Amino acid sequence: MYFDRCDPLKGEPLSILAPDGSLREDLRPNFPDDRAVEFYERMTVMRLADRMAMTMQREGNLGTYAPFYGQEACQASAAFLQPGDWLAPSYRETGALFLRGVPLANLYRYWMGDERGMLMPEGLRNLPIAVVVGAQALHAVGVAWAMKLKGEAGAAAVYFGDGASSQGDVHEAMNFAGVFKTPTVFICQNNQFAISLPRRRQTAAATIAQRAAGYGFPGLLIDGNDIFAVAGAMQEALAEARAGLGPRFIEMLTYRLGPHTTADDPRKYRSDEELAEQKRFDPLARLRVYLENRGLWSRERQDRLEAAGRAEVEAAARAALEAPPPDPADIFSYVYRRPPPYLERQRKELPAEGPPAAARVAAPA
Repeated sequence: MYFDRCDPLKGEPLSILAPDGSLREDLRPNFPDDRAVEFYERMTVMRLADRMAMTMQREGNLGTYAPFYGQEACQASAAFLQPGDWLAPSYRETGALFLRGVPLANLYRYWMGDERGMLMPEGLRNLPIAVVVGAQALHAVGVAWAMKLKGEAGAAAVYFGDGASSQGDVHEAMNFAGVFKTPTVFICQNNQFAISLPRRRQTAAATIAQRAAGYGFPGLLIDGNDIFAVAGAMQEALAEARAGLGPRFIEMLTYRLGPHTTADDPRKYRSDEELAEQKRFDPLARLRVYLENRGLWSRERQDRLEAAGRAEVEAAARAALEAPPPDPADIFSYVYRRPPPYLERQRKELPAEGPPAAARVAAPA
């Protein structure tokens, strides 16, 4: 429905929910209002969790952190994955991993430098966070190809940004996926900047989605701040990939309202006027207006949600900060089922006590 209707060459993103809360009913996907309420609640908690991570970093409790402020609707697309599907995240998918079942405390621990934060709960098909830009696309295609060879039903969804779309790894992954028709859904969160480089300076293509045609599969450009467009595109792309129709590419046009990471100062490369203009398309504000227009949301309900969300986020932060230090031997424990001999030798060479544990800062009250 959506991939056939929208031509990525025209550069007009699929939009179903307008910023004023009005909805195109002729394009509405299978996304009822009760689910829209549920997504608004989880997306709100995602934003609170993102703000907490920023605060913890500024207080010295986290290392460099990549916020996703403004990209909550894009991240919420992970909720459409089924248990048999795989998720391959970049370093900005804290929200997607949270919705996919990774405890928020684990995610904070990862950003504190504790690799135990990437130990996935049993049964979750999530790959670890990829820091190498674009490398996760190769991982996702490899997983998807393995699923196809084994006859498993499912798909692999990989997330990356507009900057990563110019990386060779992403192009190689798309080429392989197209040739072997792997059940892969490529999700490009086009947040307008590759750190400080604007999208217009990294590709002359009218859209990033149109590149999919060169690799032999469909691409679709959507309004990534529109949760209804996100729902429709993800549902369709995943269903077609699982059905053996090959890969799909979704470019989600969004905007990074915060910095690239906590080591970045976006005031150096974009204006306050541009930021103010983009805030008009805030995915949470848009969905809230829609729900209010339908009598499904109120100020009182918002207050209760924010209070409960803050409590949830603060509890996760305390759990992360109060966790015992990791065992130095853990660096050998979670990569191989059967470690190769050279790692076994290194494990034996590790001092019994390990390095001294770093001092912990008090958890938030």
